[in-house]
Amino acid sequence: MKSNNLLLVTLLLLAFGTFAQTKIEAKDGIHYLTTNIDYPIIGTYFFKGTEPTVELNGNGSGFYQLHEQPKKAVTWGIECDEAGRPIFKKGFDNAAYTLWYQYTNPETEEEKHWKAVPFTIHFNSLKMFIQGERSKDY
Repeated sequence: MKSNNLLLVTLLLLAFGTFAQTKIEAKDGIHYLTTNIDYPIIGTYFFKGTEPTVELNGNGSGFYQLHEQPKKAVTWGIECDEAGRPIFKKGFDNAAYTLWYQYTNPETEEEKHWKAVPFTIHFNSLKMFIQGERSKDY
């Protein structure tokens, strides 16, 4: 059933590129994702200017690389509500979102599950961060 959900999400992402929202089932329940938050989040995020990287494509596909590991293909999205509005917490000079990703070709049981990581936008420095360590300028 979960592989059918992944296939459906992947097909929707490929067919529509940016979409209002899609529904996923994670270990902690149902979540909704979007690839559009009205900021230029598409691109490559580097760790101190080099690997490991995270690549986010506009169609919801990409690559996620853990430390000392090869890049692996993923499906990704930013958490939103059921209507497709991104969910975030606004700080003094930043906004904090949740980035969800799932490996498209899982090699272990754990890789089959959706994972949530912090995604932040820092307005004064014009930088975006994934997990607080991979960044890109905007």
